[in-house]
This record gives sequence, C-alpha cells and structure tokens, in this order.
Amino acid sequence: MNRAVVVLMFCLFSVGSAEFVIAGLLPGIAGELGVSISAAGMLVSVYALTVVIAGPALTLLTSGLRRKPVMVGLMALFAVSNLVAALAPDYAALMAARVLSALAHCTFFALSLVVATSTAPPGRQGSVIARLAIGLNMANVLGVPLGALLGTELGWRAVFWVLAACGTVSAWLVAALVPADREVDQPAGALAEIRALGRGRVVAAIGVSALGCGGTFAAYTYIAPLLEDVSGFDGGSIGPLLLVFGVGTFAGSLVGGKWVDRSLMPALCGTLGALALVLAAYSVMAAHPWTSVVGLALFGAAFGAILPGLQARVMSVSGIKAPTLALAVNIAAMNIGITLGSLLGGQVLEAGLGLQAVVLAGAGVAALGFLLAGVELVRDRSQAEPATTPAA
Repeated sequence: MNRAVVVLMFCLFSVGSAEFVIAGLLPGIAGELGVSISAAGMLVSVYALTVVIAGPALTLLTSGLRRKPVMVGLMALFAVSNLVAALAPDYAALMAARVLSALAHCTFFALSLVVATSTAPPGRQGSVIARLAIGLNMANVLGVPLGALLGTELGWRAVFWVLAACGTVSAWLVAALVPADREVDQPAGALAEIRALGRGRVVAAIGVSALGCGGTFAAYTYIAPLLEDVSGFDGGSIGPLLLVFGVGTFAGSLVGGKWVDRSLMPALCGTLGALALVLAAYSVMAAHPWTSVVGLALFGAAFGAILPGLQARVMSVSGIKAPTLALAVNIAAMNIGITLGSLLGGQVLEAGLGLQAVVLAGAGVAALGFLLAGVELVRDRSQAEPATTPAA
C-alpha cells in the first residue's frame, strides 16, 4: 500500500475519533464544567454545523494555495485545537476548541481524497478511496470505544491530550511522507473550483451522497433502541453488536472500492440498490435476534460499499484539476443527509409507526438515491452513444 495513503488513513482516523469520541465523554464534561448534558451535547451539534458551513468556505479560501502545506497546517490546527480542549477552563473555551477542530475536518478530508487518488495507480482510485474511508470508519470501531475507556479511567481531558499528540504526529507524517508532486500539489484556484461545483452532474452526485447517507442514518441513529426493544438484546450487548456493524462497513468498503475500480456508475447504482434492499429486509429481520445480527452485518457492509462510489463520482464529474471544493461540499452534504435522516427517523417514531418503520423509511430514502444515480447512469450512457456510433 502507498505509504502516503497509510499516513492519510491515520490522519483521518485521528480526525474521525475527535468528532465521534465526544459522545462518550458528555457526562464527565457536563459534571466538571457545570453544564447540563444537553448543553454538553451541543459540542457534537456545533462541530457538525461547522463542518457543513465553514468546511467548504475554508476549502474555497485555501484553493489558491499548494495542497501539501495546507494539509500540514490543518493537522497542526487540529493538534492545537485538541490541546486547547485538554486545557479548557470552561465550557466556552471547550466549544471554541471544538469549532477549531471541525475547521480542519472537512477541508483535510477533501484534500486527502484529491492527493491520494492522484497518486494512485490507474484504475485503483476506488480502492484508495475505500482505504481512506476505512480510516474514518476505524474511528468508530476502535477510536470511540478506546476513547470512552480512557475517559472513564483518566478523565475526559486525557482523551484530548491523546488527540493533540495524534494531530502533532499526523502533521509531521504529512510533511515527511506525503509527496509534493507538482501536479497533485498544484492549486486549482477559487474560480476553477466554483465552476466545477456549478456543473449539473456535480450537483446530482452531491444529491446522491446526501440521500445515501440520509437513508443510512435514518435507520442507524435508532439502532440501539431497535436492537433492545425489537430484537430483544440487553443493553450490554449493544457495544459488541455495533462492532458487527463496523466490521461489515470495513468489508463493504473494500468490496465497494474494487467494484468502483472496474466500473464506477454501475457500482454506485448497485451498492445503493443493495443498501435499499438490505434496509427493507432488515426492517423484518430485526424482529428475531439472530436474523437481526445477520441483517446488521449486511447493513454495515452495504453502507461501507456505497462510500467509495459516492466520493469517486464527485471527483469524476468535477474534473481532476478542481475537485476539492466539490468534495468538501459533498462531505458537508453527507453530514446534512445524516442530520435530515435522523430527523426523519424521529418523525416516524413520533407518528407512532415504530422502530421497524424507521428502518423502512431509511430504505425509501436510499431507494431515492438509487433512482437518482440510475438517472445519471442513463444520462452518461446516452451522451456516450454519439461518440461511439459509426458515422453514416
């Protein structure tokens, strides 16, 4: 594996852990800083909002700069933000640290995708994207439980000290091992990035990403109560069961990446269709413990499989010279999809339709993503036909 990809996987693992680990630290933070659990929960919400709004803006502002120095600077910002969090004397300082950390998230991920795929061998871009996605996914599988354990044993500040160290190491690794290839490191400029973002196919690709993530998280947001109240597992089983989902996501990302390498749009349509079907089936399988475990693994695999295609499609239609802003907006759109999907699931529950109906609603949203991707596949093929039809 390309050593630059390994470095970027570690960086994304660190960034992803910083985003997700906070959920397991909320009681300790609330108790020490004298705020309510709901106020502490805003540390999660404000982080996500910063990724959505400020991430693309920062990407645009840095689009005229060489990519590698920006990436080093972003990881240095990440390290400093977590150092501030570890030393935060009050809630306001901790919130400011979370905002700084979120600023690095979106732009660094987008630049990582551009740099990693640009240095990948021909026909291997999908697999490279899958490996970067695995770096983020491992934050959920390993980073979050390890962070929760560290927070329990040594306190929540210890978690941020470790994250600050990871950020420092990441900045050094990017500076030392990520190549500054002239073409890869060449800035595209704000105007080129905006033009790429304005293409209809880019907008459609971003819409597919939002729908794919929305369908997933309409169901996944409520997976713990589903496993307890519908499948019949006790609360102590939830952690290991979520690990089943994480392992499925890991495997699905690898399979999806290889499929994308062979044929991007058929892979994207196929994986989105599979996600919709798996969610529809899981709404029934969840009623029994063992079928629920199988369905959960398939759910994770289907989600992991869509991730390489979602990013690769945006890169494909935005062009190799100016994909960074489009990728940043795509990451923001995925976060919006996650938020709206969870809200949809909540509305289904409020309507009294039950947890299995929530999963079915997620299947419906994923099916919309499949349909939009299918339209784009037909559009691609119809525009390719004139070029391949022999002249009369």
